Amino acid sequence: MVGVRPGCYGNHLGRVRSVPHNPPIKTPAKTRRTRSRHAAPEPEARTDGRIERIVRLLTDHAMMVISGTKLAEELGTSRSAVWRFVQQLRGLGVEITGHPATGYQLTSVPDLLLPEFVKPLVKGSIFAERLHHYFRVGSTNAEAMNAAAHGEPDGSVFIAEEQTAGRGRGGHSWLSEKSAGVYCSVVLRPEISPADTLAISLAAGLAVRAAVQEVTSLVADLRWPNDVLLAGKKFCGILIEMNAEPTRVRYLVLGIGLNVNQGSFPSALENEATSLRLETGRTWSRVELAAALLKSLHREYRALAPGRGAHAGKPMAEIIRRFEDASSSARGRQVRVEEEGGYEGVTEGLDASGFLRVRTATGLRTVISGGVKEIVIH
Repeated sequence: MVGVRPGCYGNHLGRVRSVPHNPPIKTPAKTRRTRSRHAAPEPEARTDGRIERIVRLLTDHAMMVISGTKLAEELGTSRSAVWRFVQQLRGLGVEITGHPATGYQLTSVPDLLLPEFVKPLVKGSIFAERLHHYFRVGSTNAEAMNAAAHGEPDGSVFIAEEQTAGRGRGGHSWLSEKSAGVYCSVVLRPEISPADTLAISLAAGLAVRAAVQEVTSLVADLRWPNDVLLAGKKFCGILIEMNAEPTRVRYLVLGIGLNVNQGSFPSALENEATSLRLETGRTWSRVELAAALLKSLHREYRALAPGRGAHAGKPMAEIIRRFEDASSSARGRQVRVEEEGGYEGVTEGLDASGFLRVRTATGLRTVISGGVKEIVIH
């Protein structure tokens, strides 16, 4: 995932509202879709649980060939349906030998972000109960926002192998190569005001940094408000969208795109995007990274809970301190801010609310929603 900047939107009595540090994103118009009872599932359909069971059966009997008839019996379906599921898994890079006449055998453990694999690793966190998986989806954030509007509970996770319409701030698209990254969105229902959501944005960047360091030992850099970098290139972006009243957040969706095993990027992005694989020369387990990320998010989110002193301001002060420590650009960097006609200055850390301060020729200014780009001085 690359090219996406963070963005937020809220909704109060049918109107789109912006959060101070991000411009609004228009809510897509609802359209009515119909299809016949026997039509194939649309791309946005959640992963059929029978596919998870096939993967589990083949994994549990990795040294054996299992007949299509046996799999069909275990799943309560037909052999032809088993064949279609196997073909779908092969299309995602899962190595399965055999065919309906001889049976099937898994030749390697698949690196799929199926609930069957992820849930046991996040047991005890708020993200362990409801994990919705998609092989292919337009946008995990769009799916999560729609579900949240219909009552999806706090801690629900929406995760995909591929996104076809990943989006972010300012209408940018997000490249989501199939089975190469971690593309997930979580539904949160924090007891905060819309003005306080920047705390969650900063905390999410810290959570990503901690998870990546835990799994790979790489130490990432943070760029305000929530880009995550390696060697000066972006490998992770964060998107927050919300539904809110003027004084409280009804719900928000936190989306994270993490470039893991991409081997290359389009020429237009290769100078600004990277992946864990490109930085280390090896592939990484997306399941392990997704689990580490969710556990890290759990810790950060719980630390912001009102019962732990969030309203007293202490958690925010601690987040700001940690963010500044983890960011090479929060202080002393010459930058250009694309806001209010554009201006240049030197960064002077974050204010008490988490907004970036920039010292200009005319005085100290606070960045509310503009993009910040470092000026390279040769």
